[in-house]
Amino acid sequence: MSNEVESPQVSDALEVAQLSSLAAVDSHAGSCEAEMPSRLLNDAVRSLPYHVVKDLLSIGVCSRCVLRILGTEDHIYCHSSFSQSMLCSVLEEVTSFKSEGDFQFCSVCSGILQLSYRDDKETLVKMKSPNDMALVIAELVKKEGHQVDGFSLEVSIPQFILENESSLLSGMKKRYESEPWFQERLLSKCVSVKDVLKFAITKPLETLLDTKASASSFRIRLTYTHKMALENSVERNQGFKRRKIGTENGLQNVNDESVVANKDCSDYPTNETIAVTGRSSLKVPIDKVSEPCHLVYLCYRTHIYLCGRYLKYSRNVSQTRWIIDKERMGEASVEEIIGSNILPMCRGDNYKFHAAGREDIDVRMLGSGRPFLLEIQNARQVPSKETVKEIESKINGLENKLVGVKNLQVVGSQGWTLMREGEAEKQKQYCALVWISRPLEDEDVCSISLLNDMQILQKTPIRVLHRRSPLEREKIIHWMKIERIAESSQYFLLHLCTQAGTYIKEFVHGDFGRTQPSIGSILGCRAEILQLDVTDVKMDSF
Repeated sequence: MSNEVESPQVSDALEVAQLSSLAAVDSHAGSCEAEMPSRLLNDAVRSLPYHVVKDLLSIGVCSRCVLRILGTEDHIYCHSSFSQSMLCSVLEEVTSFKSEGDFQFCSVCSGILQLSYRDDKETLVKMKSPNDMALVIAELVKKEGHQVDGFSLEVSIPQFILENESSLLSGMKKRYESEPWFQERLLSKCVSVKDVLKFAITKPLETLLDTKASASSFRIRLTYTHKMALENSVERNQGFKRRKIGTENGLQNVNDESVVANKDCSDYPTNETIAVTGRSSLKVPIDKVSEPCHLVYLCYRTHIYLCGRYLKYSRNVSQTRWIIDKERMGEASVEEIIGSNILPMCRGDNYKFHAAGREDIDVRMLGSGRPFLLEIQNARQVPSKETVKEIESKINGLENKLVGVKNLQVVGSQGWTLMREGEAEKQKQYCALVWISRPLEDEDVCSISLLNDMQILQKTPIRVLHRRSPLEREKIIHWMKIERIAESSQYFLLHLCTQAGTYIKEFVHGDFGRTQPSIGSILGCRAEILQLDVTDVKMDSF
């Protein structure tokens, strides 16, 4: 048997803060500040159809579910200071009815709105009020060290809870549709289990975290699961549902076919039918709940992005970590140097490196640098502009001088879109050290400089054919210029601007005729590329 624990008590200082902020009814109560919440609750309960309240309590529906299903005005039951026992006492006192059934957990919400659940240690936890649940969440946020400038609250519940609610509404429609109160209260004003829980804990969370709920990148997620949901899923996959027959507590067998209930109150039979015996019998096909849901709290931030341009000064540094047969290629990688310096400053879990194209390990990236985007997962800290400048200075000041960065900044997810859009349209400039098998002539220099927007056809290079599809690609060489090297007749620097995706090494030597034309074919001799630098990556959008 699992142990049962009560929720932690709020400290004196915290109680003072909460009492001061919660003295008035919250925005969901929508009431005059001069009236106390308990007074409003009593008035709301007195307006309910007592016989329906009795019927719902008799089948194990919890107090909050009774009030929300009956469309209680102004959502007063969402008030964060109301405990489950208080709500139950008011209902029983006003209606002069006390349920005699053995219902530990709500037959509709499975204990969610009773603030009862099993934690990751299988311990049964019973919160006294939404304030206590908000305190647990706030302590988790503090423990994990998140920077909080707003938060978005998310709640996930099992599907069968929605089915239970639909089944209940279906039974109520059949039983009470002809009564005057029905159309006024039911369905249109019924607030979902998730929304009630959100309403109840949002205001105290705002107080404890000293920030407002908003469409924030920082998320607080409450995930409820239940073994019944898994069992129902297995049974549906098998094409049938097992039926339990019982007489204890008014259980009746359900014989009709299973139909998934919609919110418009269609029938949805499940394992057992709980019924209220007597003249005003309410029969609803929902299960008696003997176990609450499991609850997992999760605090996390959606991905944040830092963009900029990197420079690579070494011919022995790969863009990303490169391992072949458990052996590292190169002395480092751009990805690791940049990521390992940014991740600690953001206190994230991990990072992913994205770049607008890539250069070979033996190719330097100079000039304006190559655009990149670093995706930080679950960052506890969003770096300020000052922090970003510190990171940039730190990377540029590394002793080995392998990699540098420029224009580093935090961007939204649109940075990813801009990089991908610009990547398809970008132009790249190079400087290549070339050797040819004969002396370079003035006529060669002139003829090369006159070739503008020259179209070439490249088959997939032999050197990458083992990992890329054998395709033919049309590319454009926008311009070229030859720079002579003093006291050398067969060596020169080739400056050129090309369309993105052009294989420069193959354009120089021809790749055994797989690239046409090439520098070798244009000059009518053998040509080899000895060194290559990228000097500019033109992307207006980045």
